[in-house]
Amino acid sequence: MKYAEFEVGQVLHAGPYTVSQEEILAFATQWDPQWFHTRPDAAATGPWKGLIASGWHTCCMAMRLAVDAFLVGSESYVSPGLDQIRWLHPVRPGDTLRLAITIVDKRTSKSGLGVLRWNWEMKNQDGTPVLTIEATNLFKI
Repeated sequence: MKYAEFEVGQVLHAGPYTVSQEEILAFATQWDPQWFHTRPDAAATGPWKGLIASGWHTCCMAMRLAVDAFLVGSESYVSPGLDQIRWLHPVRPGDTLRLAITIVDKRTSKSGLGVLRWNWEMKNQDGTPVLTIEATNLFKI
């Protein structure tokens, strides 16, 4: 989407995306090798009663959904950061995720860049929120 297409109050939807155990293991082995992300046998007896995806992996899945649905071909080229990342519920093998993004602010900076603030919420197949992020992106306009 182009910057001009975004409107305050607009809700954008992306997904679904189904998470596999192999993907959880591969990501965690490389980037977040904690036992509850990498050892299904140990995770089964842990506090979450099974293997769960890394929160960072969950963020990456949300980013991929956003890029594929809204950002590919856009003028977005940088983000100054994220606020309020919350991992609200574990993501498990077989979960099907959907992303909803609400545009909360759109303005032009003093330097002439488009500034978009949007709230991201990803839910699993049961409608349970698994991730929320307050994000800002800068766009050439």
